Amino acid sequence: MPDAVNRQETAPIDPLALARDLIRCESVTPAEGGALDLLEEVLAGLGFDCTRLPFEEAGTDRVDNLYARLGADGPNLCFAGHTDVVPVGHRDSWTVDPFAAEVIDGVLYGRGASDMKGAIACFVSAVADYLGDGREGPGRGSISLLITGDEEGPSINGTKKMLPALAERGERIDACITGEPTNPKRLGEMMKIGRRGSLNGFLTVHGVQGHTGYVHLADNAAHRLTRMLNALLEIELDQGSEHFQPSTLAISTIDVGNPATNIVPGRAAAVFNIRFNDLHTGAELEERLRAVLADAAGDGARYDFEVRVSGESFLTPPGLLSDLLGEAAKAETGLDCELSTTGGTSDSRFIKDYCPMVVDFGLVGQTMHKVDERVAVADLEALTRIYRRVIEGYFARA
Repeated sequence: MPDAVNRQETAPIDPLALARDLIRCESVTPAEGGALDLLEEVLAGLGFDCTRLPFEEAGTDRVDNLYARLGADGPNLCFAGHTDVVPVGHRDSWTVDPFAAEVIDGVLYGRGASDMKGAIACFVSAVADYLGDGREGPGRGSISLLITGDEEGPSINGTKKMLPALAERGERIDACITGEPTNPKRLGEMMKIGRRGSLNGFLTVHGVQGHTGYVHLADNAAHRLTRMLNALLEIELDQGSEHFQPSTLAISTIDVGNPATNIVPGRAAAVFNIRFNDLHTGAELEERLRAVLADAAGDGARYDFEVRVSGESFLTPPGLLSDLLGEAAKAETGLDCELSTTGGTSDSRFIKDYCPMVVDFGLVGQTMHKVDERVAVADLEALTRIYRRVIEGYFARA
């Protein structure tokens, strides 16, 4: 029996013990690895109704997910997280076994310690502590957990599909904390009240291969590509907005596939990424990009351009949930928690379409996805207390 489950039904749950149990589950995306089984057992012991939601589609891996709810009425305060983790890389580079969940000098090591099995353990522990006051539930309202096994992967068969499936069953989420590691260096520094959108552009230019000594007989695809990319780099997308920094465009790859020095390439390709704020939509940006590329390509240009938007930008205006998190973080850490929209994406980009309030707040993210991923045990304990304050405050003020 896992350490965290070896307890009486109403006894406290140690966040460290549960985090260690979860890390020992080798749930490298998309494998479940026993992590959802463990959570289901713990949450069922607290009185949650648990539902497994597996999804798959052609060409993708089958992914298992978990939705657990305590209570039947609104409002529904939800915690969203993921038990899948990124690969460990070269195991020899780790100073510890990445799945042994060792504690050394007050620090828990292991894949997923920061991102984000630690935060899941903290929220479950906070709920157990809240219920430990003699409550059978939140009184009015409900507490739920939306846990996916497909956040670190393509994010096709996880939260994105769970939400409409739950909505069809009549489930409503009124406020959601996503437990991503949002703090740069110290717990309590930062929460995310929105995220930038992400657009990937795939540009391939087709020319005519030839000899570099007879360029008039060729059509240099690399020349056309560089002109088109330069035109993109000269765009000022915006100067930022109230809660967002300026949107950015970054070229990620350029490839002509040409090993020779005396050949004019007949094909050249590039990939670029735009992280965009709430002044844009993916569709509006695509239209603008196509116009710029067409103008820069020049007469007779032949090219293909594909756009993939992995998520639109979104913002949860400061309000009840961010206030509660800020107050709780201040009380436990003494820090003023910055309201930020920086960084990458999270599953909140899907949740915001089904929930009016969604805020990301979790552990310190300095070692996420790195060798020797780790988190201070003191931070696990403090985050548990922060979540506990938020649960208490939400049902008192919602």
